[in-house]
Amino acid sequence: MTLRLEAFLDHVKHRGEYDTAEEADRTARVVLALLGAHLVGEVRAQLAARLPESFALVLLNPLQSAEPLPPERFVRATAAWIDGATEQTATWDVSAVLSTVADTAGEDLTEQILLQLPDGYDLLFGRPQPT
Repeated sequence: MTLRLEAFLDHVKHRGEYDTAEEADRTARVVLALLGAHLVGEVRAQLAARLPESFALVLLNPLQSAEPLPPERFVRATAAWIDGATEQTATWDVSAVLSTVADTAGEDLTEQILLQLPDGYDLLFGRPQPT
């Protein structure tokens, strides 16, 4: 099931405590562009199918990443792309978007996404794994 754009942005806006939908939209685009560089094949296609169309296109045409970034470098990269962001605010931004992505994807697909990412992303997705 695809989440409508307004509903997706409302979730991100609420979780990120943004003042405007535009702020939530900008943040979601940065995080999804970085995430898209980390996912491959069927998992990326399945996630794109569940996202609003404009975000699916961002995910499918990602910023290029030479290697999968560990979570802390992913957050740093996000901070570099968002005006005025710090690592602390970028952690908040990434979590607001990725927890919304996890809710949209559902448990099974989220598990498959996490398998493609370096350790530690479970917390950013709001899905801490038992150690």
